[in-house]
Amino acid sequence: MSVNAKHLATFILGAAAGVALNKYAQTEDGQKLMSDLKEKGMQLKTEAEGAIDNAPEYFEKLKTQLAEMLKTNFPDAEATIHDILGKKPDAA
Repeated sequence: MSVNAKHLATFILGAAAGVALNKYAQTEDGQKLMSDLKEKGMQLKTEAEGAIDNAPEYFEKLKTQLAEMLKTNFPDAEATIHDILGKKPDAA
């Protein structure tokens, strides 16, 4: 693969952008931006960890609510499913 003017220009523009970003990061505004980004990242990480911890309880609650809704709105759904699958429903 040969290097043409387009590849060289892309490399130079990328390097210039990197230098400019580094210069900006050295300023007070740049350091504040980096600090804000780190803080926001930590908040998102904490929220994600909380969501992972709460997921089993959430899905169990969702499963229960769905079962209740099906029983309320479609009272014969369980028997129909058991008929389709060829199983006998549990005695309640």
